[in-house]
Amino acid sequence: MTSKNNGLSAALVSNLQDVLSKRKGGSVAEKEEEEEEAPSTSIAAKKDEEIDDSRPIVLVTNGNGIESPGLVSLVEALVGQGLYNVHVCAPQTDKSVSSHSMTPGETIAASSFDIKGATAFEVSGTPVDCISLGLSGALFAWSKPILVISGINQGSSCGHQMFYSGVVAGAREALISGVPSLSITLNCKNGESKESDFKDAVGVCLPLINATIKDIEKGVFPKDCSLNIEIPTSPSSNKGFKVTKQSVWRQSHSWQAVSANRHPGAGNFMSNQQSLGAQLAQLGRDASAAGAARRFTTQKKSIVEIESVGVAAKTESRIKKYFRLEFVAKEQEHTDEDLDIKALEDGFVSVTPLSLLPKMNPETQAAVSEWIFKAINADQ
Repeated sequence: MTSKNNGLSAALVSNLQDVLSKRKGGSVAEKEEEEEEAPSTSIAAKKDEEIDDSRPIVLVTNGNGIESPGLVSLVEALVGQGLYNVHVCAPQTDKSVSSHSMTPGETIAASSFDIKGATAFEVSGTPVDCISLGLSGALFAWSKPILVISGINQGSSCGHQMFYSGVVAGAREALISGVPSLSITLNCKNGESKESDFKDAVGVCLPLINATIKDIEKGVFPKDCSLNIEIPTSPSSNKGFKVTKQSVWRQSHSWQAVSANRHPGAGNFMSNQQSLGAQLAQLGRDASAAGAARRFTTQKKSIVEIESVGVAAKTESRIKKYFRLEFVAKEQEHTDEDLDIKALEDGFVSVTPLSLLPKMNPETQAAVSEWIFKAINADQ
């Protein structure tokens, strides 16, 4: 294991080194041996047992949705250890690039979901909605969990990609609420990755999860940071853990024009996607619901749909075009060995401490302060 002082306590690093050195990165053979030595109590046997309130509570969410193989594999492994009361509050659908968005003013539905051995709900909201709701006391009857885990998500959240990431945002929301958190992603690649990789990824990160909870109970886990864990494409052949720094890497944005003629459903996309709650909330903000409805109907009639790639003729009506965004991976050369994306590309499991504390280079801070001072005194 490679590590540097990058926001992690010495006690945590020491604990991780001790635990992970025995696992050698979580190989498949070692995981099978671990499963043989695991407690004999099965998930099915736990089903009818009363919840052991003495066990620490772990809350799990993700960005890919509650049915994604990463979340299911992680929850099954956590339950199988018999060490924690596992609760799940995750989005119904894929919200992996929802960033730190929430849905205030709309009704959020939380429906029970069957994951053996866990108390689970699927939520019609974002990962941040899920964590905010889960920690509020409105859904679960608790004070707060010992740890929030967001993941395991598909695709990298390294560098500036973290700002778009719903899985990182879920962990960040927990940290804002004062609960320690981890975000975990698997760097899946088309043509290389398979669903079983998620179970291998669980075997890799489970020792880190257990070490984190152990140090939280001891009171030595850092209180002001979350850990973002990036697992390489081939989890079972990883080179070990490396404590890293956030890079500036991000995927390219590719906006493609979409033809309304070639995609006849595109014209109704926004109206279909707008929820009833959003429409009612908008109407409620108007002085007259009837007047608002009339304005909405009038505006809708004045919209002219045209080819996204065409040129609109002169008209007094509003124009509607359609576009689709895709993230495209781009090749970059990374020379700093301590960066998250570099460690991930080199086959290491990247562990990046993320903080809510404001950070700015002292030189930049001084330069900005000087500029502001000159700007506000320029006319004096």
